Amino acid sequence: MSLLKQYQSVRSHSVNLCKNLLIEDFSLQASEEVSPPKWHLAHTTWFFEQFILVNYLKGYQVKHPQFNFLFNSYYNAMGRRTARNQRGLMTRPAVSEVFEYRAYVDEAMSQLIQDAKEEVVKLITLGLNHEQQHQELLITDLKYSLWHNPLDPAVMDIQEYSIEAKSHWIDVKEGIYEIGYSGNEFCFDNELKAHRVFLEPFSIASSLVTNGEYLEFMDSGGYEESRFWHDEGWSWVQNQSQKAPLYWEEIDGKWTYYTLAGRKDLDLEASLAHVNFYEASAFAAWKGARLPTEFEWEVAQSKFSWGKRWEWTNSAYLPYPGFSIAPGALGEYNGKFMVNQMVLRGASVATSENHSRPTYRNFFHPQFRWQFMGIRLAKSL
Repeated sequence: MSLLKQYQSVRSHSVNLCKNLLIEDFSLQASEEVSPPKWHLAHTTWFFEQFILVNYLKGYQVKHPQFNFLFNSYYNAMGRRTARNQRGLMTRPAVSEVFEYRAYVDEAMSQLIQDAKEEVVKLITLGLNHEQQHQELLITDLKYSLWHNPLDPAVMDIQEYSIEAKSHWIDVKEGIYEIGYSGNEFCFDNELKAHRVFLEPFSIASSLVTNGEYLEFMDSGGYEESRFWHDEGWSWVQNQSQKAPLYWEEIDGKWTYYTLAGRKDLDLEASLAHVNFYEASAFAAWKGARLPTEFEWEVAQSKFSWGKRWEWTNSAYLPYPGFSIAPGALGEYNGKFMVNQMVLRGASVATSENHSRPTYRNFFHPQFRWQFMGIRLAKSL
């Protein structure tokens, strides 16, 4: 597929995700951590404008001088920006103006792509992968915001919950293994550099933990037993009176959960989702197992099926040997977040097509769970 076709395909998918939204839905922001659909559509456009068009398309004029303030996310080098918890307060520009902004930038990008040099092609590819990341965030942020509505709005069906195969243990021998990306296609800088690690022998589950298995943990008093939890996790349980995964609700004695296709009865055989690192670790302890490290996951991934859930690992998000931060604002993309976060591996039902690979490193703070986060168990041999 040509670069222009790739660009058009990715950009169209963002718009298609919003096809069933009401105009009022575009500005929903239920918490600081999530962003409104309108902001995602504009921010991904801003990325192409500020990092590519302004620098590489002769004579290009920005759509509006204040869009840099409104749609910058966290790039300090790009100047002042809207507070993250205030993105939903923007009634202007209107949704129609955001779509006009996308069309304006798309037209300019189409011109630039025609004879783009290698340096620009690499930036465009980064921009497309950046937009694919925001496509997943648009889905998960929207779900979190709509969940607060007792009407249980149904806006899309991405088959969030499907039956998980019966699990068995997969043994992996001790040895020295190569970790990280070593190919010639695109990867993010946090997947570099490829390096070797030594692993002790371990076993890893062939399947993800199911809703039914997690319900057993709940019914056995898992949220009342401090011995299974990290100290921070136990404080989180106590301070927020937690007793179930995000979106679960017991109605008339029956467990249900909210999905973007409306409220559904709990499917006991489907893959668990929306648990945080604390919950994942506590469940693993209750089962007499543990979470895999990200290195164990990467070494074993070819032996099991993955892609339904981002899978918590027991690895802190840290740089690989030889990692370097790129100069300029784009150097803020990953490196500055390598503290106090945990790595997740795999992909999810909300991940865009062609946006997953075995070396992909997702990362979140341990208390967050609004992404499609699940559990795969491991144990030492």
